[in-house]
Amino acid sequence: MSPWQRLTQRLRWSKQQPIGKSQLLTSLKSFVSLFLLGITLSFAIASCGPSNNNPGSSNPSANKGNVELTLVSFAVTKAAHEAIIPKFVAQWQKEKGQTVTFNQSYGGSGSQTRAVIDGLEADIVHLALALDTQKIEKAGLIQPGWEQEVPNEGIVSKSVGAIVTREGNPKGIKTWEDLNKDGVKVITADPKTSGIARWNFLALWGSIVKTGGDETKALDFTSKVYKNVPILTKDAREASDVFFKQGQGDALINYENEIILAGQKGEKPTYTIPEVNVSIDNPIAIVDKNVDKHGTREVAEAFLKFLYTPESQREFAKTGFRPVDATVAAEPEFAQKYPPVKTLFTAKDLGGWGDIQKKFFDDGAIFDKIQGAIKS
Repeated sequence: MSPWQRLTQRLRWSKQQPIGKSQLLTSLKSFVSLFLLGITLSFAIASCGPSNNNPGSSNPSANKGNVELTLVSFAVTKAAHEAIIPKFVAQWQKEKGQTVTFNQSYGGSGSQTRAVIDGLEADIVHLALALDTQKIEKAGLIQPGWEQEVPNEGIVSKSVGAIVTREGNPKGIKTWEDLNKDGVKVITADPKTSGIARWNFLALWGSIVKTGGDETKALDFTSKVYKNVPILTKDAREASDVFFKQGQGDALINYENEIILAGQKGEKPTYTIPEVNVSIDNPIAIVDKNVDKHGTREVAEAFLKFLYTPESQREFAKTGFRPVDATVAAEPEFAQKYPPVKTLFTAKDLGGWGDIQKKFFDDGAIFDKIQGAIKS
C-alpha cells in the first residue's frame, strides 16, 4: 500500500472512530509524517521520469548512440552530397560523440517531391526549385517560413543553363536561338517530372522576354525548340545518359554543374554558357513533421548549417555548382571556373514560382499546349 493510500485510509478511519485528545495528537502527527513522506516520494518519482525539455526525447531513437537521417535530393546533387556527408559525420562524431548514418535518395525533383508527399519519410529535402519545396509545405509536412531558417533564403546550391554540343560543334550551336534551327535535335528533360527541365524552359523563354521580345515571340521560339526534341527524359541525369552514352541529339540542355561533372567522369563535353541565362537556385529544407517524429531535429538542423560552410560550398563548387558563399566564389580556382553571366535573371523576375507553375506547367498551361501542338 502506498503512503498516499495509507494516509487516505487513516483519515477515513479517523472520521469513523471516536478518539480522545491524546489519540487526536497522535493521529495528527501521523498525518503530517505521511503527508511529508508522500511529497518526498512524489518529487523522487518525478526526478526519475522522462524530461520533456527536448521535443525529441519521447522518441527512443533520439537518445541512442546512433541516429539516422534520410536525405531526399534531386539527381545531380549526388556527387556533392557524397563528398560532404562524410565530413559532417566526422565532425558530429567528434563534437557530439554520436554516429550519424544517412539514407540517401536521388531522382527527378518532381518525382522526389511526390514521393515525400506520398510517404517517403525524408528528414531533409534538397530540391531543384522552391516550387517543389512549397508543395511539401502545402501538404503539411514543412512549416511555413522554412526559407528563413537557414541563410540565403534556403538556397544552398545554384547553377546556370548550359548547351552541350558534339565534338567540334558541327551544327554551329552557340546560343539558345540556335536550338530552333531546322535539323537540330535537342535533348532535355520533361518539365512534368524534372525540376531542371522547368529551368531549361525558363531559360529559353527568358532569352526572348529578357532581351526585348514579347510573349508571342517567346511562345513561337520555345515551340520550335521543343519541336526539335525527339525524347523528353524523366530527369537531368537520364538526359545526360541519352546524349553521352546513347549518342542521341545534336545538343543537350542541362545544368552547368551536370556538364562539369560529366567532364570529371571522363567525358569530353563541348559546351557553352549562353550570355543570357537563368539563375538555377536549389533550396534545402527540414521536413518538420518527419524530424519531430524521428527525434532528429538537432542533427538535421546541424547538417543544414554545415552545407553553408566554406568547406561544404567548396565541395559543391568542385562538382559543378556555383558557390552561394561569396568568399568561396571569389577564390581563384572557382572565379576562373565560373565566369559571370552577362544577363542573369531569376524565377522572381518571371513572376515567382507560384505564377510560373500556373502559367507554364500546370495541366493545360503553356507547356501542355506546346506539346499538344507538336503531336497534332
